[in-house]
Amino acid sequence: MTGKPASDGDFVKHVETVLLDRMDRLERENRRLRRYGNLTMIGMAVTLGLTAAVFWFSGRFGIVGGVPENIVARQFSLRDAGGANRGTWSVAEDGTARLVLADARGRPRVRLSLLPDGAAGLSFGDSTDHKLLVLGSLADQSSSFVMSDAQGTARSVLGVSPGGAANLVFADQNGATKAGLGVDARGLGTFTLADRGGRQVEEAPADADTVDEPADSQPPPPARPAARKK
Repeated sequence: MTGKPASDGDFVKHVETVLLDRMDRLERENRRLRRYGNLTMIGMAVTLGLTAAVFWFSGRFGIVGGVPENIVARQFSLRDAGGANRGTWSVAEDGTARLVLADARGRPRVRLSLLPDGAAGLSFGDSTDHKLLVLGSLADQSSSFVMSDAQGTARSVLGVSPGGAANLVFADQNGATKAGLGVDARGLGTFTLADRGGRQVEEAPADADTVDEPADSQPPPPARPAARKK
């Protein structure tokens, strides 16, 4: 028994069906490849971003566990766990380098400064920013150490002048000098005392007459009050 030969129309339909199936498979494959390509591009972008972030972080803060070679900035800020400003380390427009440390309430307590001419100073203040202790060294090689009371009035000063004289001075609550002890540039000891009336009595060193200097270059002896007659 022989089958009926297929007509030309059936053959054409069969070919179209096969071609459509193949085109559908190709289209699905292309969509899958496009998805894979997009995922690949996203992965490459993420990788490049992470690489750039690692280079930036290591260049700015150093690699974790290592030490950065150099960090450049005009100001550093210190903050505690609560976010309060506890200090700054900066260089001002005039070239002054300054380190300021503050207490838990953000009030400056310690200042360390270096001026462009080489003068340096260190101060310690109270909660009202009164300078209680000040240590200074000027460009002319003089230095001083100032101690103040709770009102910020200088009460005692220890200083060395460029010429070599050294002095220790004491003042009252108003800042007026009342007593002083020192050694002048010639190496002679000096003592100054002010009485209640404000008059100063200066005593020459005990060995002033033994110093090998011309007579006219030595200071005159202080006047002594006459003894009262009984």
